[in-house]
Amino acid sequence: MKAGIILFPGTNRERDMALALQRVTGAKPAIIWHGEAELPAGTDLVVLPGGFSYGDYLRCGAMAAQSPIMRAVAAFAARGGHVLGVCNGFQILIETGLLPGALLKNASLRFLSMDCHLKVERTDTPFTNRFKPGAVFRSTMAHGDGNWFASAETAAQLEAEGRVVLRYVTPAGEATAAANRNGSVNNIAGICSANRRVMGLMPHPENQVDPLIDGTDGLPMFESISASFATAG
Repeated sequence: MKAGIILFPGTNRERDMALALQRVTGAKPAIIWHGEAELPAGTDLVVLPGGFSYGDYLRCGAMAAQSPIMRAVAAFAARGGHVLGVCNGFQILIETGLLPGALLKNASLRFLSMDCHLKVERTDTPFTNRFKPGAVFRSTMAHGDGNWFASAETAAQLEAEGRVVLRYVTPAGEATAAANRNGSVNNIAGICSANRRVMGLMPHPENQVDPLIDGTDGLPMFESISASFATAG
């Protein structure tokens, strides 16, 4: 699997993401500067990592969405390519139009840096196939604008189409208001495209891939990605 991680001014999680991917694939991902016009030949997966691209000016991800590389990423996705956006990367995917909705300021109007628990709603995506159905895992949130919002019609359509991949829950797996710290509609933490090959989520599963650092709750996501391409190959 050949992965590429997009680097924008203000990105700060590219190394964590690279280490997570390298842990399961054995291959070092390419770091791609936002000013490039093309993806490296043979790219299988594009990852937009977390951070504060362009200082989160205007709207989080709005300026990064206009970068030259995002035209190449959009074309890659249109051809059926796999794209993962985490935190600021999710914001960029939404601003680019690759995923629906908007990411507003957290309901508390405060930056949230804490653990959360996520329920896996779908295990038939390239990003979640190594999780057990209904699995609940711990992850980390670190964002000020993670409140996923969409019209009632759009939210209902995503639910009906099975495009809600992850949901904020209690450790027991209950989608309560208390578990939904940023106020996202329907406790939604992660969604995917209609073909399930583009996924965005706000929490950081790359934080939980090493038993010596913060456990391995997030490792199945990266094992899923690796397994998807091993099967395809």
